Amino acid sequence: MTMSPERTMHGELLTGTFRDRESAEKAYNSLVNRGYTKDEINVMMSDDTRKRHFSQTTVTSDLGTKAAAGGLTGATVGGTVGAIAGVLAVAGTLAIPGLGIVLAGPLAAGLAGLGAGAAAGGVLGALIGLGIPEERAKLYTTDIEHGGIVVGVKPRSIDDAALVEKEWTGYRASNILR
Repeated sequence: MTMSPERTMHGELLTGTFRDRESAEKAYNSLVNRGYTKDEINVMMSDDTRKRHFSQTTVTSDLGTKAAAGGLTGATVGGTVGAIAGVLAVAGTLAIPGLGIVLAGPLAAGLAGLGAGAAAGGVLGALIGLGIPEERAKLYTTDIEHGGIVVGVKPRSIDDAALVEKEWTGYRASNILR
C-alpha cells in the first residue's frame, strides 16, 4: 500500500525536551517500540546532565550488562541500564569538549563530519551547521543549558509523528516541534 504524499514526512525532525531521565527513557523506548533504531534517534544533552542522570547506572541483569557493553536498547529503567545510557556508552556518541554537550544518533555523525569549525561556533553554531533552523537551534540550546534532554527523530509519516507527539506529551515533554 502506497501512502499518499500528504501523509508522508519529508525529512522533518520531530523533537521534544525532557526534564528527567525517566521521561527521556520513556520517549526513547517509545521510538524503539515503534521500530526506530538507535541510528535514527537523536539524543542531545549537556555533559553535566549526562553525568547527573546517566553516570550512576546500576547493572543488575544479563540484559543490563549486555546493554552497557554492546549498546543494546530497550532495557528498562530501575535496576538495569536504560536505553539512553546504553546508547551513550557506545561509539556513535559525540562528546564535544569545550561545548559541554553530548550527542548520540545521526546528528552526532553529522556534527563529527562538520569538524572543529562547527564546534567553534558553540552549541548554537553546531546545530545551525547541521541544518536546524536558527530559532529552533536557539530553543534547543537553552533547553540543553538548563539541563534538558532533547530527543529527536525523523518520523516516517505524518500519522506516526502525531502518535509520537501524543506519547511524548504523556511523558511530560516540552517544546515538541516538527
